[in-house]
Amino acid sequence: MMMATSCHCRCLIENNLTKNRQVTVGFFGTSWWADAMYLPALQKHPHARVTAICGRNHKRTKAFAERWQIPRYYTNVAQMLGDETLEAVIIATPNDSHYAIGMQVLQRGLHLLCDKPLALTYTQAQEMAALAKVQGVKTMVPFTYSYMPTARYIKELIDTDYIGRPYHLNMRYYTGFGRSGDQYNWRFDTGKAGSGALGDIASHFIYLATWYFGPIVGVFCKLGYMVDRPSLDPQGNAYEVGDDTAILTLEFANGAQGIIQVTTVAYEDTPFGQTHHMEFHGDAGTLYHFIDWDTVQLVSGAREGEGPIRRLPVPDRIWGNVRRDTVHHTYKDLFRENDFMAREFISAILNDQPIQPNFEDGAFIQRVIEAAITSNHQQRWIAISEIGT
Repeated sequence: MMMATSCHCRCLIENNLTKNRQVTVGFFGTSWWADAMYLPALQKHPHARVTAICGRNHKRTKAFAERWQIPRYYTNVAQMLGDETLEAVIIATPNDSHYAIGMQVLQRGLHLLCDKPLALTYTQAQEMAALAKVQGVKTMVPFTYSYMPTARYIKELIDTDYIGRPYHLNMRYYTGFGRSGDQYNWRFDTGKAGSGALGDIASHFIYLATWYFGPIVGVFCKLGYMVDRPSLDPQGNAYEVGDDTAILTLEFANGAQGIIQVTTVAYEDTPFGQTHHMEFHGDAGTLYHFIDWDTVQLVSGAREGEGPIRRLPVPDRIWGNVRRDTVHHTYKDLFRENDFMAREFISAILNDQPIQPNFEDGAFIQRVIEAAITSNHQQRWIAISEIGT
């Protein structure tokens, strides 16, 4: 596992070998997430060219290709991967397809970015990480919130001993997309998603927790099912309904403790319908983080002997060229204009740079998720070492 040390690479470095080179990308997925997050960023990277798109629905995939001027479109995975010109692939599809598509991509020896969670099980994720290592390709699992300016500043403060020896963290993710149970939502279908709120949103904070405090060695988890949901999917098939809330108690290798609480059924009246709340305590001080997904992106802290809690402005060097007036503007500028996430993936291929988070990181997060599911089922503390052994 490699997640506790380095910060995200930002720089697009051009030299004589890369300034005229294009990385040809094949893309799986035609969702709103592809439209909003990936294609705008890739189109603005001077060395990225999306040349093929694959989706399940022919009409939708064709329209997506036309909208983004992608020359080739497919509804068959093998046909797209038969394109010998591809150098890299991005998978932004429902969770249950990540492993099958990803293994085919890796067998082709292509660089691969795959949305989280990496797979449905730790065994699958481990296989993907192992094959990627054998093939020597670049991989990425983009846990989006770790790229935000406030998150990177907190990482810097913790790494430079602002709180000293870590004692405990508390992280809360409140959102409301699961408040209505009137219609089927694949994110609460464990056959398609693997789990509910745990894999969908807690995975983000599990990654952040390990990024900040280091490896997790044990977990106790309680999953909640607050809203009644349809018992049949749109095809009339019964399915296992996933959790809409989760609470995890964590132990880290360094002895620190943590609590992560996530919910999809909270009422949060902000443009994104969500809020994030975090506290980090150590023997030298405390850090607080709050983001309302409207206009507030706040880091504050207090160190022993330095007076009461005060706001800690994020330095300009971390903000870079992104707008700060609204979180939505920050989000758009960060990923479309800078080398984070998809753009970082392309630049790392060009410059042979390491990437974090990669498939080893993604597999570890999947291991923690599996430990949490096991803990909920067995109602006991689970050591991470119990999973996959």
